[in-house]
Amino acid sequence: MKLHVRHTTDYRYTEPLRYALQTLWLTPQSGPAQTVNYWSLGAPEKLFTQRDAFGNTTSSYTFVGSDANNVRWSLVNAAGEVETLGVPEFNDDETLPHPYFFLRATHLAEPHWELAEFGRRFIPQSLDGTASLPALLALSRGVADAVSYRKNSTSVTTTALEAFKAGAGVCQDQAHVMVAICRSLGYPARYVSGYFYAANEPDLASHAWCDVCLDVATRRWASIDVTHSCLIDQRHVRLAMGTDYNACPPIKGVRQGGGKESMTVQITIEPV
Repeated sequence: MKLHVRHTTDYRYTEPLRYALQTLWLTPQSGPAQTVNYWSLGAPEKLFTQRDAFGNTTSSYTFVGSDANNVRWSLVNAAGEVETLGVPEFNDDETLPHPYFFLRATHLAEPHWELAEFGRRFIPQSLDGTASLPALLALSRGVADAVSYRKNSTSVTTTALEAFKAGAGVCQDQAHVMVAICRSLGYPARYVSGYFYAANEPDLASHAWCDVCLDVATRRWASIDVTHSCLIDQRHVRLAMGTDYNACPPIKGVRQGGGKESMTVQITIEPV
């Protein structure tokens, strides 16, 4: 499936912006599950591109204001065409961190005994560095039932344990809970950001899922969409991956000035 994606982030400020440094994780890469036919980024200043430790393409820019440059808004655009192939299993390149790196605790997806206890209903403690894909899919269904999808019920700072205890969250929270449970049981897991195409689910255009390692020795992974309790397919466009949301948000930065900030995000995905 060929999908055209347009992602616009509009920042507005009540006072002049004096300084801003922003990093964007908004560039998908070609891989086993997709081919990027073309992609472009637009920002208020010149972008500088590099790869991060997880192999993601990141782009950064710096804005410096002045009395003559009384800026109260900032616009970031990302757009392009991606051909999705729907391949959910793949092997990591040797240049990426070892799978066991993704057992480490992170603030948003920290292992916990309550999560481990829940996870054992579906999958046993890892013993040999391999995982059963049917059991992982059963776990994803269990997580989706335990943490119901509820729009605007959490924030980007909500942890996996908080969402699990609340019994509700968005796709980001469901992915974090799945990752934290897997880590609690010894299965390397990581967070994935991306897009999801569904004509009747526009709220999921900005989406999140997870990778779980099936075989540590061969660096083999499976991408699982917890929200839909399925392996990723041609509806998914992969943007970036990391230990949790904090490692690969769409945009992250710091600023001086600007007063109060408001942000509007608009994402459209259309089949070509």
